[in-house]
Amino acid sequence: MATPSSKPRETILVVDDDPEVLSMVVELLHMKGFTVLSTGDPREALQLARAHTGRLHLLLTDVVMPRMSGRQLAEELRASRPGVKILFMSAYSIQTVQDYLILLAPGEPFLVKPFTSAELEHQVRAALEYRSPFSRPRAQ
Repeated sequence: MATPSSKPRETILVVDDDPEVLSMVVELLHMKGFTVLSTGDPREALQLARAHTGRLHLLLTDVVMPRMSGRQLAEELRASRPGVKILFMSAYSIQTVQDYLILLAPGEPFLVKPFTSAELEHQVRAALEYRSPFSRPRAQ
């Protein structure tokens, strides 16, 4: 029987330009047993990902940010880490996000702010377990 300490901890990169949201999300994820890398700057997030030698399981990113959108960050990160899962979050509705010319694919994991600890945990777990219907099975 596995104990919580023997279970591998997933690593999540959290990016949000609001320091209060970033701090709260990081604290909640730590309490749930995740390993967390965090920053308020998308460019720094790419540097953190490059410097991280272990597996990066999930990018949890705000969508609308200065310098680079969460969508752009996800695309750049996937270029170097194609297996990373993505969970977008925003206080804006999907329609408002699209008004910023940031397009999210139908069905992409999306967390609406504000959210509860339970909602965060549920959406993170769902994103980690998500399998795209467009992904091909790996060759054996």
